[in-house]
Amino acid sequence: MREVLDNNDNHDIKGEIDTIKSAFYKNLNEDIEKQKKIFIDEGGSEEEFVAEKDPYEYDIKDLLKKFRNIRIEFNKKLELEKEENQKIKYQIIEDIKGLINNEESINKTFHDFKELQRKWRETGLVPQSKMKNLWNTYHFHVENFYDYIKINQELRDLDLKKNLEIKITLCEDAEELLVEPSIIKAFNSLQKLHEQWREIGPVPRESKDDIWERFKSATSKINKKHQDFFEGRKTEQKKNLEAKTALCEKVEEIIETEITNHREWDEKSRDLVQLQKIWRTVGFAPKQDNNKIYERFRTSCDKFFDAKREFYAKNKELQQNNLQLKIDLCVEAEALKDNTDWKKTTQDFINIQIKWKEVGPVPRKHSDAIWKRFRAACDFFFDKKGEHFSSIDTEQVDNLNLKEQLIEEVTSFKSTGDVNENLKALKAFQRRWTEAGHVPIKKKDEVQFKFREAINKLFDELNLDEEKRNLLKFRSKMSSYSESTRGQNKMWMERDKYVGKLKQLESDLVLLDNNIGFFAKSKNAESLIEDVKKKIEDSRQKIESLKKKIRVIDEMDTSE
Repeated sequence: MREVLDNNDNHDIKGEIDTIKSAFYKNLNEDIEKQKKIFIDEGGSEEEFVAEKDPYEYDIKDLLKKFRNIRIEFNKKLELEKEENQKIKYQIIEDIKGLINNEESINKTFHDFKELQRKWRETGLVPQSKMKNLWNTYHFHVENFYDYIKINQELRDLDLKKNLEIKITLCEDAEELLVEPSIIKAFNSLQKLHEQWREIGPVPRESKDDIWERFKSATSKINKKHQDFFEGRKTEQKKNLEAKTALCEKVEEIIETEITNHREWDEKSRDLVQLQKIWRTVGFAPKQDNNKIYERFRTSCDKFFDAKREFYAKNKELQQNNLQLKIDLCVEAEALKDNTDWKKTTQDFINIQIKWKEVGPVPRKHSDAIWKRFRAACDFFFDKKGEHFSSIDTEQVDNLNLKEQLIEEVTSFKSTGDVNENLKALKAFQRRWTEAGHVPIKKKDEVQFKFREAINKLFDELNLDEEKRNLLKFRSKMSSYSESTRGQNKMWMERDKYVGKLKQLESDLVLLDNNIGFFAKSKNAESLIEDVKKKIEDSRQKIESLKKKIRVIDEMDTSE
């Protein structure tokens, strides 16, 4: 951003600045999500998470302030240029008026006239408030020029006909914009067509009204669609405001309830988290209300969690007990880290890690240290295990040769034109790949990448729908994972991740179903419920996709 600002060369850099700003805040939000994940993995709860301030955010804000100042100066300069262009165009009009009494030859006079028209087209924008009067004056004197001088009728007709052809093309371009999916893009393109229309000279008098009516008709339809689009968005945002107001009232009702024990805090916390999830499913409110309604909702949520923290701050015994439990798990992991019974000890470590996740939060001042101690013991064992299996390389070299030959076969495979036969061949390639066994660890990623690249290329060439092709690619990926212990662990971590996503989606689906009941009592219930139904259908499609991937992994385990 600093480089763009320092080298703006007095041109409009708003698009570049907006792109950089969007990229920065996307990365910032991803960093916050990573911080939150680490905080939760270490035993913290989501509602207690507070993100660290990013020092670069202050820099980006300073640069944005500098950009605003640059843009102010740029706009000032642009206005000065428009005023100068206005003077130039008025002088062109005066020059056109002067041609009427010119004693030069007709050809010379007409040539001078065309040069003035070219100069007019090449001159930039003028102030918006002066544009209409300027164009009316210009066209009046252009018409006057044609009517006054005794120009060759054939030459005049040719010029008028050429202008008519150009305006017909502009009409066709405007009519094509009627089927443009993006209303905003169509509207902006139409403005450019109007600018070109004004630049074109007169057309034959008998065609003047018809061609203008055609262009005006397309213009009116596009403007109507543009207006309807913003009216529709305004209506939708009004409904969103109603929904968010109802959610605020629900939260305010919760915080007014007297809560005296742990069970009640848990129950009300679940209710409030559910309301937060519903909030995230509702779109933006009108611009003038969006920040206010969000501030109302956030303030109420903060008030609830502040009260909850105050309640639990009075009882630290539970966190001290969790600390002792995690210390015991560290001792257990440290006792196992030198064990070379790889299979059994791996399972023991997995069990210990599961227990670790089940233990609640510990005092914040001990959280980082206890986690590093536990992680060090786990990493020590799995690093030793990796070194052990990487030393077995004699057989793996032979496997490498087999797999490289198989990659050549896949690369040179020619489609038979029969989808089922091609699919059988691809499955056979993958089965042979899995049966070939392990390769040297240094070559594993390289040959695996080449094989998957080649096999995916063949999948893409099959005449299959997108979903089925993606599932086949996923099966290929999992097949490559299944050939090593580390890969199998990774495959099952993938399965756990998908199961987690599946549970979350199923939970969201229940929540969305509940939303229908919640919004049924609201104003404009029909449109609110329609939005929820669309989100329900999207969630069901994602659930079905995840189930298919989980079945693929389960089949891999069965085949082993």
